[in-house]
Amino acid sequence: MKQKFEEGDDYYYNADGFVVLTEGYHLARGYCCGNGCKHCPYDYKNVPEPKRSELIKNRVDEKKHN
Repeated sequence: MKQKFEEGDDYYYNADGFVVLTEGYHLARGYCCGNGCKHCPYDYKNVPEPKRSELIKNRVDEKKHN
């Protein structure tokens, strides 16, 4: 994984001012951290239940509306 953390490539700020990690950042890291990140490409593998199921359901619901 690269050393420098770059806005746009690795993260962005959402409307509330929070840092959101990109899917690219997660892929470069290589694993699910278990925090329920918005762009997790690993289907929230390390997020404990019941939060994991809720996050997966929300992701499916978002795709239906887009």
